[in-house]
Amino acid sequence: MLLHPQFDPVALNLGFIQIHWYGLTYLAAFGLFYWLATRRIQQAPYVARGWTAREVEDLLFFGVVGVILGGRLGYVLFYKPIYYLQNPAEILAVWQGGMAFHGGLLGVIVAMAAFAWSRKKGFFEVTDLVAPCVPTGLACGRIGNFINGELWGRAADASLPWAMVFPQSGSDTLARHPSQLYQLLMEGLLLFMILWCYGKTRSAHHRADGSVIWGRVSGLFLIGYGVFRFIAEYFREPDSFLGLLALNLSMGQWLCVPMVLAGMVIWALAGKRS
Repeated sequence: MLLHPQFDPVALNLGFIQIHWYGLTYLAAFGLFYWLATRRIQQAPYVARGWTAREVEDLLFFGVVGVILGGRLGYVLFYKPIYYLQNPAEILAVWQGGMAFHGGLLGVIVAMAAFAWSRKKGFFEVTDLVAPCVPTGLACGRIGNFINGELWGRAADASLPWAMVFPQSGSDTLARHPSQLYQLLMEGLLLFMILWCYGKTRSAHHRADGSVIWGRVSGLFLIGYGVFRFIAEYFREPDSFLGLLALNLSMGQWLCVPMVLAGMVIWALAGKRS
């Protein structure tokens, strides 16, 4: 078995201020998004729509606000509603941890809708631009989870070459799946490669008759993330305060179900001339 390296969560301690690795992974995520988005707007569909680097900067600002507010409120509402109802002052205590991807996704959707409305652009035009640029940020977040030794996996066979002991879990002997790394590979790198490659194809933005469509890349993102996250949850330890829910599925898996269904609907409707 491997032992989790037990990184110091503080990357730089200046005395009056501490810079945490998790915060740096967020900065890396936002930086990668900007770098990828400025390259994506150089592709034909976005050149034709007149996208500029300044608009990408504004889009990033909207997205950051959506991620932080949505991620926190999603955690509060999806995972610990009763606790935060009894302790409302702690809702804003983000430094104590507690962010939910599905809440962050809803926050980003609202932020993208606000951006699209303010710039008079189509909603799915915006989300199709954004979708392939998101998975690398998710990968950065999983690196932060691994460094912090949090969101560890379920028990694994000790003979598994990469089985790992996470002392933060309360056990110094139980081998676990390093599920953070599984999610990094599936929801991060693999999903990025699929969306980036597909997003550059003609079929992603054009019908057979050559007319422009929007929504297929967004639909594929929802389907891809939902499926990969659903699979990864079988290796990730459920939240101790929730456990497994109906059908022995975790909260994360149940939240992926409507996500995949929505992606399938968006994909199907994107090809229709409506």
